[in-house]
Formats: sequence, structure tokens, C-alpha cells
Amino acid sequence: MPRPDYRSQTVIVTGASSGIGASFAHALAARGANLILVARRLDRLRELASELESKHRVAATAIALDLTSPAVGAELKAAVADAGLTATSLINNAGFGTFGEFAGEDPVRLTQEIAVDVAAPVQLSSAFLPDIVAAQGFLINVASMAAYTPTPRMAVYGATKAFVLSFTESLWAELRGSGVTAFALSPGATSTEFNAVVGTDDATAGAKARTPEDVVATALSHLESRNPGPSVIDGRSNRLGASIGRLVPRRASVTMMHRLTDPARRGGAKKRASA
Repeated sequence: MPRPDYRSQTVIVTGASSGIGASFAHALAARGANLILVARRLDRLRELASELESKHRVAATAIALDLTSPAVGAELKAAVADAGLTATSLINNAGFGTFGEFAGEDPVRLTQEIAVDVAAPVQLSSAFLPDIVAAQGFLINVASMAAYTPTPRMAVYGATKAFVLSFTESLWAELRGSGVTAFALSPGATSTEFNAVVGTDDATAGAKARTPEDVVATALSHLESRNPGPSVIDGRSNRLGASIGRLVPRRASVTMMHRLTDPARRGGAKKRASA
């Protein structure tokens, strides 16, 4: 697979207003890619777009969008067309988690979580894949280390990321020979707003966090490799953990994760996800 010609790319990045999404935007702009930045916070997106255009002489377009919308694929497709643009690649990065015993969680918030973490990547991939195939671009869906094992107290989040991993690896197989590079990216604990949105540091069980720049470097190194596989895990310790996890019986795995996510283990207290 040839190295991407970034200067010919117009890349959609969802969740671009902060964290991994913003780091993707900076790294891609530095390589010469034009960008379509998508999130809810238009002020942050416009500030980032202006910075990227000034620093890297690329085109960056900000589009505010609620990814919980049931018609999000059609809505973003229309917004991109209205801006006179054609997207050639897509990074489905937006997502959030909730933390707590499932029986006590807000069902409305859980529905929003599934919409952003599962429905939006599926809809956006479906909406833009014909253009990505025509341009022989790339599709990166951000999963998580939570995809590799059941995650008590984050049952819905872990399940959504397992879906993203399986979905994307299937697309990788379907798209072989098309010229499109598709893969899932799985970060572990990362220094972003994730825990602040969840409402507790117990969501990452005290794991040492890597930086968004670390995660993006892993993704782009994989993208630029000779034969990218269907998924990549960021960080050596995370890769080792996933490998060991495959050898551990499911009962032992979920029991261990239940202990790791116990707030009492870290002297914390259960908190709700913030709105």
C-alpha cells in the first residue's frame, strides 16, 4: 500500500475540538491535508481551523453537528456538500463513556452514548465511503482498549467499542483491493477530557495515561506502513495487555475488570457521567 498523498486529501475528523481529534487535525495539517472539523463546539472548531490554516496553509472547515442525531450521516453529507467540498477520508473519533452500575444509569444518556459511539460511525462510514473509495482514501475508526474485554461499570461503553472494533475489522476485509486503508485504532488511558466527561478518574482505573500525540503517532505510523492490518493498539503495555487477555478465561477476565473499576479500590466514589 503506497504512503498516503496527504496533500490530495480532505479529511473529516469528528470530535475535533479537543483531545485525540484535535491532535489528528494538527498532525494531518502538518502533512498538508485539508480538513473538515466536526464537533458540537463551533467556537473551538473555528479557533482550531484558523490556527491550522495560518500555520500550515491548508483549508480547514468547521462544521458544528450533534452526533446523537438519528440522521447524522445525511446531515453531515449535506453540510459538506453545502460547503462545496468532497471528503476523501474519514476519522470517526468522537465518543464518550459513562461510569456506574448499569441498573442505576440514566437510559437517555446511555442511548446518547450508543448514538455517538456506534450509530454515528456506522452512518458516517456509510455516507462517505463511496467518496473515500473513489479517492482511494482512508477510514480510521477509534475504538478502545475497552473493546478487548468486558468492562463492568462501563458496560455500555465497552460494548460500543467492541462493536467498533469488529465493524471496522470487517470493513478492512471488504475493502481489500479497493485502494482504501481502513482500520480500528484502540487507545488505552489518554490525557484527554474523557474522564472529565465521565465524571470520575475511576473510568481509567488509575492507568498511566499516554498523550493524544502518542495515539495519533501510532495511528499515522500504521496508516503509512506497507501493509496496514485491520486494527492497531496504541502503547506497548496496552498491546501486551490485549495479548495476555486473549489467554485468560472470560470469567477470570471480567472478574478482574470488576475489581479494577471498583471506586473503593482507589478510595473514590461512584459518580454519574456529566451531561
